[in-house]
Amino acid sequence: MKALFAVRCSSSSVGFTYLLSKPVLPSSRNRLFLPDKAFFFCRGIFGTRVDGLSAARSVPPTLLTAEKEEAKAVLALFLKNQGVSKSVASRTVNKSDVFIDHLISRLHSVHKSRYLVGRELTTLEIRDALIPYLESLHEEHGNVLVDVVENFPDPPVKDKPAAAALPAIPPPEVPLSSKKLKAVSRVSEIGPAGDLPPHILYLIDLGLDLEKIKVITRKFPAFAYYSLEGKIKPIVEFLIDLGIPKENLPVILTKRPQLCGISLSENIIPTMRFLEDLGVDKAQWAKVIYRFPALLTYSRQKVESTVDFLSEMGVSADSIGKILTRAPNIISYSVEDKLRPTADYFSSLNVDVGILLFRSPSTFGLSIEANLKPITEFFLGKGYTREEIGIMISRYGALYSFSLEDNLIPKWEFFLTMDYSKDELVKFPQYFGYSLEHRIKPRYALVREYGVRLLLNQILSLSRSNFDKTLEKKLMIMTKKKAL
Repeated sequence: MKALFAVRCSSSSVGFTYLLSKPVLPSSRNRLFLPDKAFFFCRGIFGTRVDGLSAARSVPPTLLTAEKEEAKAVLALFLKNQGVSKSVASRTVNKSDVFIDHLISRLHSVHKSRYLVGRELTTLEIRDALIPYLESLHEEHGNVLVDVVENFPDPPVKDKPAAAALPAIPPPEVPLSSKKLKAVSRVSEIGPAGDLPPHILYLIDLGLDLEKIKVITRKFPAFAYYSLEGKIKPIVEFLIDLGIPKENLPVILTKRPQLCGISLSENIIPTMRFLEDLGVDKAQWAKVIYRFPALLTYSRQKVESTVDFLSEMGVSADSIGKILTRAPNIISYSVEDKLRPTADYFSSLNVDVGILLFRSPSTFGLSIEANLKPITEFFLGKGYTREEIGIMISRYGALYSFSLEDNLIPKWEFFLTMDYSKDELVKFPQYFGYSLEHRIKPRYALVREYGVRLLLNQILSLSRSNFDKTLEKKLMIMTKKKAL
């Protein structure tokens, strides 16, 4: 027999429904029974379905709760990285439940296949799915991102106190140059028929409102002078033909309005063919461009310099194509100022730089002084040698991308309460990629309750069903040994 219950929340722009189906089964000390279905639907920002969900996904409620906590942690860390104080970031996360649900819907869309096979996501996978989207929102909304998050899905309050603002983009009162003033005036001028210019009406129909167009124009004045038929419309239709949903176009154009000024036949298409020859998966162009639309605006020389560096570091030709498909933003890093110094730093830890570039290219965008060195010093202070630290980063490339304060320190402190030697983290540094509250602590508590011994990777990397089976198998073996 099953007990069914549902919760629904909706507004003019967002709606989500939970339908939970919980089996009523006899309790058992040796097995945990979880609700077998949790269906989640969510409509995207400003009333647009951006998550791509067309059917329900089966997600256990306990996993859904854990994912929400991880999404909150990702959002808080992202806001702090943009300059928001810790207290404001915490307050924003705590009052933004609707936005968190929206992030979860995107997470389920990105990792459809994982849910179909019952695979739970790591902290890193959740973060990698959500941060590009948060970055796109920051590109679009700049210093009112906090307002957008807190008031989601409604428009932000314009008279919000300055304390909650992000400092990344100058406030509107900063004087504009005459060139920018003329460009902004051009996009908002009314013609003889009382209408805005045709290319502005076209952009508004795509989902860009006039204020967003003005923001783009302030950053890139040439955008105001692009013709509809000669520039904007051809690139928009080209992107749609590649499989990019119409609702994603405002984000792409906000990130890189220069796309509309580049010739399709002479620049963009030849650049794409060049990248495909390097191994970029042509079937993934929609995702690649959405992640990093600037890729198509870099010169051939810039792309080649990055490719030459990757090859120099020992990355195979096939792997180069995969890196550019998964992490196209690596092209934006300066070879001499960013990539090479970072490679030298990891080489000093005896890390195979080529393997690390393939496994975790985003790590090479981190600051050596602000990100890499503090984490190395942290592990050195805990008694690990530089060689052991090198092994850890080689086995888990994302290790250096975690926050010391929010991730590594709390998990290290809990690890000290576990019955493992420090060598276990050298063998399984992926420990730091799992949720402390929703994965590490509860699973270790079950291991202690059962009185069995499991390797750290068995506790954390197994799916829930396989973890339960492993516990039962170990318990059965122990019981038989005691009976002999």
